[in-house]
Amino acid sequence: MSSDRLYPTRPILAASVAVFREKRVLVGRRTKPPALHLYALPGGVVELGETIEEAALRELWEETKIKADLIGLAGFNNILTRDKEGRVDRHFIIACFAARWIEGEGSSSGELDDVRWAGHEDIKSLPLAHGVENLIEKARALL
Repeated sequence: MSSDRLYPTRPILAASVAVFREKRVLVGRRTKPPALHLYALPGGVVELGETIEEAALRELWEETKIKADLIGLAGFNNILTRDKEGRVDRHFIIACFAARWIEGEGSSSGELDDVRWAGHEDIKSLPLAHGVENLIEKARALL
């Protein structure tokens, strides 16, 4: 994680994707903070010069080798954590898109060490990052 993501001077914009294949959604277990060892949607930081939609699809491909068709914006998630002194140590605003699967089975990466297609009941039993279950349901409603 680059140093500008820890103790940032402003919120950091990121994008994630809730990809659906039949009635299952793609999730992965994060290998880095702030969601270390928790299941989340594939995604990451928007880079300079790309749209938020481009960032969502790029991160999806980089993290899982999945291609998808974005359907619409499902919502957003705020990740805001503070250190012991009360200083903001992380602040991400993550826009989440709903998408339909096009191709790829899903593979792990340096960002995600377990990638799986999860049904509704599976989601209930997984340790999820903050706000992920709500975003999945909002994305499912768009489909």
